[in-house]
Amino acid sequence: MENYDISLYLRYLTKWRTLMSVTESSQGKIIGYIMGKAEGTAKDWHGHVTAVTAAPEYRRLGLAKTMMHELERVTTSMYHSNFVDLSVRVLNEITIGMYEGMGDLACPTVVEYYSASSGSGDGAGGEDAHDMRKPMRRDKHQKSVRENGREVRVLPQEV
Repeated sequence: MENYDISLYLRYLTKWRTLMSVTESSQGKIIGYIMGKAEGTAKDWHGHVTAVTAAPEYRRLGLAKTMMHELERVTTSMYHSNFVDLSVRVLNEITIGMYEGMGDLACPTVVEYYSASSGSGDGAGGEDAHDMRKPMRRDKHQKSVRENGREVRVLPQEV
């Protein structure tokens, strides 16, 4: 999981409050959260999942799927997005499988998306990520998805 500066959370709360939510246990403990934003232009207008996570003891119970479905619903109904995307480390096969099972498709592989050492931010020697996309109902012909996506390699600024 990536860690973010408090200013990022505050910016998201100010601009995309409806794309942020938490999940609580029956005892009121926060056990998961999701944060997203709406971005892009024209046919590339989409919802982006910046972070989604569940507490370790609550994983594999469907919390991430539930939070993702809610974000997709809000993204479609309020922001009229063509697709929802998120980045997943290429070595994270369990998570990739989960998203593929939900209808997400691995589009391009983003070279050195994650920096090699936390905090460096330069991306040198970093880890690749799949830009996974799930077309929403406005994208009936799935134009937001690239054919043979995993084989296509792009730089982070090209996504």
